[in-house]
Amino acid sequence: MAVDSPTPDAPDIPTRLDRLPWSRWHGRIVVALGIAWVLDGLEVTLVGALGGVLQRPDTLALTTAEIGWSGSLYVGGAVLGALVFGRLADVLGRKRLFLVTLAVYLGATVASGCAIGYVSFAICRFCTGLGIGGEYAAINSAIDELVPARVRGRVNLAINGSFWLGAALGALLSLVLLDERVLGPVLGWRAAFLLGAVLAMAILRVRRDVPESPRWLIAQGRAEEAARIVAAIESRPEAPRGADTAAAAVRDALPDLREVLDVLVRRYRRRSLVVLALMISQAFFYNAIFFTYALVLTRFYGVAEARVGLYVLPFAAANVLGPLLLGPLFDRLGRRTMIAATYAGSGVALLAAGVAFLSGRFDAVNQTLAWSAVFFLASPAASSAYLTASEVFPLEMRALAIAVFYALGTGAGGFLAPALFGALIASGDRLHVFAGYAFGACAVILAAFVAWRWGIDAERLSLEAIAPPLRSRTVR
Repeated sequence: MAVDSPTPDAPDIPTRLDRLPWSRWHGRIVVALGIAWVLDGLEVTLVGALGGVLQRPDTLALTTAEIGWSGSLYVGGAVLGALVFGRLADVLGRKRLFLVTLAVYLGATVASGCAIGYVSFAICRFCTGLGIGGEYAAINSAIDELVPARVRGRVNLAINGSFWLGAALGALLSLVLLDERVLGPVLGWRAAFLLGAVLAMAILRVRRDVPESPRWLIAQGRAEEAARIVAAIESRPEAPRGADTAAAAVRDALPDLREVLDVLVRRYRRRSLVVLALMISQAFFYNAIFFTYALVLTRFYGVAEARVGLYVLPFAAANVLGPLLLGPLFDRLGRRTMIAATYAGSGVALLAAGVAFLSGRFDAVNQTLAWSAVFFLASPAASSAYLTASEVFPLEMRALAIAVFYALGTGAGGFLAPALFGALIASGDRLHVFAGYAFGACAVILAAFVAWRWGIDAERLSLEAIAPPLRSRTVR
């Protein structure tokens, strides 16, 4: 990296952050920020598990298509939220935005529980998506910038996998609250959304103690403030003390949108194509199946509406265990190897499960176990798409880059998937549903090839080594 405008007193903030041993402080950061995925899992699961209940005339009397479109509007809100809040996270900082986005989510999920019909419910789901989409951009940036490079892959995947802790929570809430001995369907579905808001309020208090990203502060020319934060982290008993004087990057100004476009389309064109392929394929794969699994269970297997949540639990467990057990391999064997393996493996597994579904060999239990096996691989695969987007672009535009690819991937692969599968399931024809599964499987297999051929070996490297700052003053 070229040297200009040296300032020998500037600390090497990235090196100091990357050399820190894992500590209780890192654990608290992961819990405070990683809750975004728990909340997303909770919201998606609630709509899926409550799908049958929301069709009852004594609740919202939604049709199958309206439930599918509610899911699509949630995804659409997430796309817009990621773009708007992603840019603001680069401009105003990570901390301000992950407080604002959580507040947006909190208000919208309370409103969802108070909906009186399809229109109000759909608007509330869109607004809930706004908050969740903003969380993805700000949180992914902050986590990668605070976690040591040697464990960044496994930590990122584990956090993304926590989506399924929220899914399990949503399933349990639906089982308990829909029980006639507790609240029953008429009131239980409303209480389920309100309890999500209670969780958000608790986390909002915890997040107030999370510091701003020192890397982002350096990009704003606030190196002294960044150094104070890092020194406070190092002063903890489980962290090393002291600091080197090595290299620090100080941005002159944030890149404008024209420069961002130049980086994505010209300078890092190949990286952009890889991230886009990963994002689109996993978005379709996940949203198509998970937003409509309740409809499959009730229509094709006759599962009672109030018991749908029970079938989510093994499915959620597999999705949590996949990133936890396979995540360390992303740091040991490498990004390209594991991304290609998990994407291709999940695609082949879904094709096999789809063939069995088409032949009528499954009952509800076997279908759930097959989905669980598929998503044991698909969960770390999908998480690796967000990991890749957050690693391979410069710091000054990291949050916006995550937002752009989340928006493009989710818009192209995820927005129409719930509505499309809702229509396929409503047809009652297994062949139509299988065709949707086959399309999703082929998409992730193609993405596996793209990742293997053009992916970036980012394991154990500093973020600044993977993608240097756009315009920086470097100190040696």
